[in-house]
Amino acid sequence: MKDILSIFTDIHDGNLAYHVGDEKTNVDKNREALALKYNYDYKELVSMNQTHGNNVEIITKDSKKIIDDCDALITNVKDIPLMVMVADCIPILLHDEKKGVIAAIHAGRNSTFLRIVEVVINKMKENFGTNPLDIKAILGPSIQKCCYEVSSELVNIVKTSFGSQFVKGRNIDLQGINKAILEENKVEKIDVSTICTKCTSKVHYSYRKNPKTGRFAGVIKL
Repeated sequence: MKDILSIFTDIHDGNLAYHVGDEKTNVDKNREALALKYNYDYKELVSMNQTHGNNVEIITKDSKKIIDDCDALITNVKDIPLMVMVADCIPILLHDEKKGVIAAIHAGRNSTFLRIVEVVINKMKENFGTNPLDIKAILGPSIQKCCYEVSSELVNIVKTSFGSQFVKGRNIDLQGINKAILEENKVEKIDVSTICTKCTSKVHYSYRKNPKTGRFAGVIKL
């Protein structure tokens, strides 16, 4: 993405989440090191207490630095980095290249079922006049359909709500569903990572591989 910072961290950047049993001082150190590495102001970073819903918050200069009960952040303010934390869920970064608006989205299973990317796009349209054709979307490393086995009940939800093309046996394709929702909403520039956090990556945290794990992050900044 041009004119902006957009990155996905890995285990070399350490755990970036406060809610996984790590010492707060460790997380602070990791977040400070990341800010130094990518040359942004550590004190300006905004992250979320993610709850697997579809609450979306618009961030201004006066916003808190940790937003409660939230799974997506949007801003048009320069130099405010937005962070999404994951360990199998999909970190999605959006950039409206014309209007200068960005978003960081936590698209786990529940948030995907609640069509969180659509909620974000609608908010970008309503609040900033975004044309979806100007949005560049990046879906970062996450668990892929090769490894994402779920219950029969969840398989049926996917078939009913999104279509059987996103199901293979008991495995579901969250990337495919989010890409389809983006396309339905007229987003054409979509980049989907092929890295599976569970089976192909040695450098990303995976909850499915080990429930006692850290979180890596997607960060985006104007």
